[in-house]
Amino acid sequence: QMVLVESGGGLVQAGDSLQLSCAASGRTINNDNIGWFRQAPGKEREFVAGISWTGSATRYADSTKGRFSISRDNAKNTASLRVNSLRPEDTAVYYCAASVFRYGRGRAVSGDAKLYDYWGQGTRVTVSS
Repeated sequence: QMVLVESGGGLVQAGDSLQLSCAASGRTINNDNIGWFRQAPGKEREFVAGISWTGSATRYADSTKGRFSISRDNAKNTASLRVNSLRPEDTAVYYCAASVFRYGRGRAVSGDAKLYDYWGQGTRVTVSS
């Protein structure tokens, strides 16, 4: 069983940056793709960014491309999301998730939340204008 714990959220002003972290325990993430999702008040959870199990491939939502950067450190069993040039519309709870490799699922980084098996509790980011 994997436990994911996010940290690094907070209250910031528009234009600021944050580094969100995701620490995994219970099992290694070395074979898992990692995704970041967010859920704003009154809205559905949406994909933000994802990274492949080797770190060689990344995927971003159009709304975050160029501003957000995802990375991982398999040796430390962690993943990170650097969020730059924050906007009020980035206000949300940010979740990291792990997509366990299974035969037939493929290795491509997915933006589909249904393909992620483990989820953290989230870290709240609030951006004031």
